[in-house]
Amino acid sequence: MLVGTATLLPLVYLVVRALELDVPTFVELATRSRNLRLLGNTAALAGLVLTGGTLIAVPLAWLVTRTDMRGRGLVTWLAVTPLAVPGYVMAYALLGLGGYQGVMMRLFDVLVPRPSGLWGAAAALTLYTFPYIFLNVRSALLGLDTCLEESARCLGLRPAQVAWRVVLPQLRPALLAGWLVVALYVLGDFGAVALMRFETFSFAIYTQYAAAFDRSNAALLSLMLLVITTALVALELRLLGQRRYARVGKGVSRRAAPERLGRWAPAAYLFVAVALGAALGLPLLTLGGWMALVPPGAEALRDVAATFLGTAALAVPAAVLIAVLAVPVAVAALRSRWIGGRLLERLVYLGYAVPSVALALALVMFAIRYAPGAYQTFPLLVFAYLISYLALAIGPVRSGLLQVSPRLEETARSLGRGRFMAFVQVVLPSIHRNVLAGGALALMAVMKELPMTYLLAPSGYRNLAVRVFGLTNEAMMAAAAPFALAIVLFSSLFVGLLITYEGRREA
Repeated sequence: MLVGTATLLPLVYLVVRALELDVPTFVELATRSRNLRLLGNTAALAGLVLTGGTLIAVPLAWLVTRTDMRGRGLVTWLAVTPLAVPGYVMAYALLGLGGYQGVMMRLFDVLVPRPSGLWGAAAALTLYTFPYIFLNVRSALLGLDTCLEESARCLGLRPAQVAWRVVLPQLRPALLAGWLVVALYVLGDFGAVALMRFETFSFAIYTQYAAAFDRSNAALLSLMLLVITTALVALELRLLGQRRYARVGKGVSRRAAPERLGRWAPAAYLFVAVALGAALGLPLLTLGGWMALVPPGAEALRDVAATFLGTAALAVPAAVLIAVLAVPVAVAALRSRWIGGRLLERLVYLGYAVPSVALALALVMFAIRYAPGAYQTFPLLVFAYLISYLALAIGPVRSGLLQVSPRLEETARSLGRGRFMAFVQVVLPSIHRNVLAGGALALMAVMKELPMTYLLAPSGYRNLAVRVFGLTNEAMMAAAAPFALAIVLFSSLFVGLLITYEGRREA
């Protein structure tokens, strides 16, 4: 219950702080033309990213699950790997590639326009977030019962009609889940939109807090952003509805036989090369180009190593704490008869849905007013990580608990073990890999986290993400390259762990 209360605390304070405004001021700020423009900008960015991500992810998922394309395992791994490239690093890559001082100009004497604004932010976020849609759609296609499609063909439907009337409706939950995750990420993104100089709610919140120091308007913008995220979650549940997607007949489902690409094979391989080349080749080319043009010296490498160790020194304990707390929350939601268990789990997911910049601002204002000693301290920063990323660790733990029969624990208790010892000796050994996977997901998220670290970290503390953002914001592309490469390499290790975990689940 303490975890649930902690999740609600900054959100309640944010609401109270915004409601301190008198009604005329509240209405004037809420309907201010600039705020309405921010709403339009945010909606346009989310729409472009969702459209672009879907156009990349769905064909890729179909190619690796339903066709005879060679190297499907490698394509799957490469399609998930962009998760290791944070949005602000992707924006850095796009910015560093173009312009008169960009990599393309200096290496190949080719002038490429430097992206910025809506299209630049949309490109950076699309190339980073499309794996979220890809993973969901791929998983749905692998679990789809092909008997439905065969029945539709027997009834005379053409392949396009089968895809539209049978396959696509079955992909609806996967698409909605992927779209929700991407939309929430776009709403809360701060680094990519700031580097691309495109004003959205998250960027404006930081500007109001840091530049204008208008905390009332910043709180109101945060509240508006929170309302939008809550509306998106509710809309996803509404669209998902009460429809059933599981088979109800006898027997078991079977996978579809791979379809021959035939004369479409060159086009399919070209599509894969372009999509993955943009998502992976672009940042690697830019980072490698800057490293080749301006090789980092020994002092710069020591700085990168020190920053990496400083980042890990905070991220590892935070991830361990998150993984440990995920276990009792998942147990309370699944095994406990306590009615508040499911509510507690919902509160944890609410914390994950709150945009990072809004959560950080709420904690800043709360700490300054009620706990000034906690302002800009590591415990407050770890607390923010806990609220935001506990849901990431609960997912794998929850999946593991569902696969362990409660009878094992009941048998241990009948042999004289207490509730706690029965869980530790019987259940925990069966789910320890899930706990590690949840901790790994949380560790990767904390290592890449930018807005909360930027606003809540103690003075002088700079992790890898803050160093990349700060140097890129000052147009010091070459100096930022080693820090960005360290993030990509480290995150790639945990993306590999994620793929291994997903593969084991499917097996």
